[in-house]
Amino acid sequence: MPAFLFEVGTEELPASFVADAIQQWRDRIPKMLSENSLTNDSVNVYGTPRRLAVLIKGLPVQQPNREEEIKGPPASAAFKDGNPTKAAEGFVKKQGVELSDLEVRSTDKGDFVFVNKKIAGRPTADILKELIPQWITSLEGKRLMRWADGELRFPRPIRWLIALFDDVVLPVEIVNVSETIKTDRITYAHRVLHPEPVSIVHADEYVAKMRTAFVEVDPEIRRQTIIEQVNAAAEKVGGTAEIYPDLLAEVIHLVEWPNAVLGKFEDEFLILPAEVITTVMVTHQRYFPVLKDKNSPDLLPYFITISNGDPAKSEIIAKGNERVIRARLADGQFFYKTDLAKPLDSYVSQLETVTFQEDLGSVRDKVERIIRNAALISRQLNIAENIRQKIERAALLCKADLVTQMVYEFPELQGVMGEKYARAGGETEAVAKAIFEHYLPRGAGDILPETLPGQIVALADKLDTIVSIFGLGMLPTGSSDPFALRRAANGVINIAWAANLTINLQVILEQLAADFTNSHPKASDDLLPMLQEFFLQRIRTLLQEEKGIDYDLVNAVLGENDPEYTERALKDLLDVRERALFLQQIRKTGLLSEIYETVNRSARLAKQGMLDTEQLEPAKVVNSTLFQKASEQAFYDALVHIVPQTQAAQKTRNYQQLVDAIAGITPTVSTFFDGEQSVLVMDENLDIRRNRLNLLGLLRNHARVLADFGPIVKS
Repeated sequence: MPAFLFEVGTEELPASFVADAIQQWRDRIPKMLSENSLTNDSVNVYGTPRRLAVLIKGLPVQQPNREEEIKGPPASAAFKDGNPTKAAEGFVKKQGVELSDLEVRSTDKGDFVFVNKKIAGRPTADILKELIPQWITSLEGKRLMRWADGELRFPRPIRWLIALFDDVVLPVEIVNVSETIKTDRITYAHRVLHPEPVSIVHADEYVAKMRTAFVEVDPEIRRQTIIEQVNAAAEKVGGTAEIYPDLLAEVIHLVEWPNAVLGKFEDEFLILPAEVITTVMVTHQRYFPVLKDKNSPDLLPYFITISNGDPAKSEIIAKGNERVIRARLADGQFFYKTDLAKPLDSYVSQLETVTFQEDLGSVRDKVERIIRNAALISRQLNIAENIRQKIERAALLCKADLVTQMVYEFPELQGVMGEKYARAGGETEAVAKAIFEHYLPRGAGDILPETLPGQIVALADKLDTIVSIFGLGMLPTGSSDPFALRRAANGVINIAWAANLTINLQVILEQLAADFTNSHPKASDDLLPMLQEFFLQRIRTLLQEEKGIDYDLVNAVLGENDPEYTERALKDLLDVRERALFLQQIRKTGLLSEIYETVNRSARLAKQGMLDTEQLEPAKVVNSTLFQKASEQAFYDALVHIVPQTQAAQKTRNYQQLVDAIAGITPTVSTFFDGEQSVLVMDENLDIRRNRLNLLGLLRNHARVLADFGPIVKS
């Protein structure tokens, strides 16, 4: 069965685009083949800095023949007095069939004319020629560019195309006004090791032939090659390579024929903090650091770079890279020594020269807000005075390293250098650690602050950013979130959850929104509701995506358009998490199903009453002298019995106790509704009706201590 090769040759593509494009083709091309009934044995997508390619094996020569049922006009319009009308004749002509092929069939909308049309399969080659341009133009990415005079957009200019159906070139053109690129069998291999053109005779030989021309088109093989070579290079000097996943993912798409080159730098640079050296290596130079051993963070004075050049010139390549890193590390050494000449707190006043945001003042102004926020949170948590002093000191110094020379040159080291400069300047370990930790988490999956001062300053900083930017009306929209407010809000919630901090976020937001409004008269009147909704959405997202809670159970603990539940979630972040996790657990065990019908039936009817949703005491709202049946008294007695259990569950968050209590009175409630002693809840006597609705409302209220059962979907 035929094989098909398609290659797009370009100038050097951005590494991130190559990775994204490979994945897009892996998703889309098999789907497009399936839509055209083109079966195959395999679809392999390849990519290097100079090409994207797909090799499809086991294709049919042509599509299979098929039958298609086509619906025509109503029978009443197609035939009159048994004779075909112009409508029937037009339909027949359009479909290329005979009048005798028409059938009349009944449908929900009456009798219609149908025809079973036999459609011959098209040659696969013809279909592929139509699909190729779509594969190119459908690719999405950042910074797509135009070249020549046309409107075709691609990250880099396209220089050649290959389209081989076995050994036959399929003629396809990409027209870009003054420039037309036609398919051929000619490709181009490694610029240095094989500068001559390469002719691909047959699609099947593509991967092997490119390999002989020093281009490894398979990114997975390049990945393994790089890992093996990097580890081998590190072993030569008795060390262990530090292979960062993100760096590896990038380097794979920077080379076509990977060659690990070991370089060295002077031992004197090892006095620099390891983070400075690795930042220079990884972020700026795409080098892999070498550690003394896998269990030690200590560095050896070596680096490993992945070259796309001639392996025979590795020594020259190493010397060139050594000159580069030596200069970068010398700069770092100068910055480090200069910064250490002054204590960290001496930099605080310089923050007045750094603008945080035009309408929010300087970073020094932000530091003052962080100090106030941290004090507010500390008071709420009743933190001891000696710890509060450390928190206040950390809040004062948390941004000071932004005006040091090292962080100016290497912004990614903010917080890291603050910790080191604080420690060198004699600050306590708690303060130094908090300066670093207040930036955490820096993204999804990042570590969280472990110390209490670090947690409090992190919360104070993130809350200031969120409230201030919201206060200016600069809300995140869609994919646009320039101030990373979603990440900041996720950080607030995750820090509270991980450290079990009993913060009342509702009260904090009320205070911060009021403070902002007082200092910014133009602030929106809706600031607090916007902040509440924003944090609720982040809680919703984190519960579903990180905690794995079903969407309906998340709705149950957050409520749907229920202000009481909204404030409850924000007042106690730990409680909303515990209730969601517990609901998910009892869904798995089946206990949720056992109480679902009883609670939901009661809640639906209770809506017609007027009982306060926080009321739990039967004696305060139910008149036992109005009971007409024993089931009412039994219901009442059961509700009296579970009050202590519900109150204990509220206090200890032991919701198993509450659910067990509700499960225990389920038979009693069933008798109230359906047994021989069942009652008509909506009795004509308004007092009796109210009494019975209050019984149901009390059960609903007990259940609401755990969740609003209305949004829960019966499983």
